[in-house]
Amino acid sequence: MKFHFQCTNCGKEYGQFDVQYLCPVCEAENSPSLPPKGVLKTIYDFKSLKNSNLKYSQFKANRFVDLLPINSAESLPYLKVGDTPFYRIDKLNGHTLPFTLFLKDDSQNPTFSFKDRASAVVSAYAKENGLNTIVAASTGNAGSSLAGICAAQRQKAIIMVPQKAPAAKLTQIVMYGATIIPVKGTYDDAFDLSILATKEFGWYNRNTAFNPFTIEGKKTVSFELFEQMGFEIPDRVFVPVGDGVIISGVYKGFEDLLNLGWIRKMPTIVAVQSEGSQNLVNNLHSTYFKIEPSSTIADSISVDIPRNFYMAKQFMEMYQGESVIVSDEEIITASGMLSRNTGIFAEPAAATAFAGMLKYNEQLKFAKGSKNVVLLTGSGLKDLKGVASIVKIPEAIDPNIKEIRTQITQI
Repeated sequence: MKFHFQCTNCGKEYGQFDVQYLCPVCEAENSPSLPPKGVLKTIYDFKSLKNSNLKYSQFKANRFVDLLPINSAESLPYLKVGDTPFYRIDKLNGHTLPFTLFLKDDSQNPTFSFKDRASAVVSAYAKENGLNTIVAASTGNAGSSLAGICAAQRQKAIIMVPQKAPAAKLTQIVMYGATIIPVKGTYDDAFDLSILATKEFGWYNRNTAFNPFTIEGKKTVSFELFEQMGFEIPDRVFVPVGDGVIISGVYKGFEDLLNLGWIRKMPTIVAVQSEGSQNLVNNLHSTYFKIEPSSTIADSISVDIPRNFYMAKQFMEMYQGESVIVSDEEIITASGMLSRNTGIFAEPAAATAFAGMLKYNEQLKFAKGSKNVVLLTGSGLKDLKGVASIVKIPEAIDPNIKEIRTQITQI
């Protein structure tokens, strides 16, 4: 077998064809009001891979298939998913930074979101296994991502969204030809309904964490960071956190590199959450999981029940992860600073990671010369309403030079 599964909670192992979603032992004990137990971790035959003397150049040329749950790179969509830009930023607001800052811009994926990494792998697996209808619950990005990838792969996508999801993301879903089902209630309501529909109609489910291969798709960002940093690791990676799947994917990618012997230690991963939706970070050291209703401008990471809580917690404890909480005001301020200083317009959820980096440096100060990466997960065009408070469009002027002079004096 190319890989096997291990349950995050009970540790039970399964063959790659024995289970599809959650560990059946732990799933039987789950409560709809708590994070699900039984999320599966995909584990590869690292001993064989090391014995094969796998080189990174071969690994990348084959689109990382050696460490993905698929058999052929040809099963992946032809769209350019991954290999996203990586920028070094030396100054902010005119001041030279005493540390090294890198931005990983995943808004340059086909549907302008980090989620394309997960959708591509899930779609490829479905393609290889004759599964033509894929369903997902989403606040917008995962749904528009799956819709776009399925359009390229000639697969059918069914997307369940909370009725208040941003219009730009809903528009994407519809334009890609997917079936969209708005659900009265929250993302969690849409999530639960999609699971019921999966069982009722036999659709393949892409849902975050519920499908273990979403983590496998997202981990590819770590492989790219390793290469883009000259086959070294950063000191810190700042990741926006909601469900806990992106941060688990980042950890999983670096852990795979550790298991291959290509790196010797794990970078410090910093979980950044909005103070209006910090259910994952708040419960890291709690005996009993406590849910606070989410309310934040960063809709993509607005989550009451973080679906990958237990795996994210396990990774953070194992590798001494850190966390930062930022306010909506800090997120919007960071979004404006990011745009003005770098030319990258990120949605609030993505700007959350940048806000976390700024706050971390303000409170603790980065070591001089330290190498820090901010993961930008989505385009600002996804959620224009989120930045409306800082966008002021001036009134139209008469077409003459006098009016221009008046405008110039106000700059």
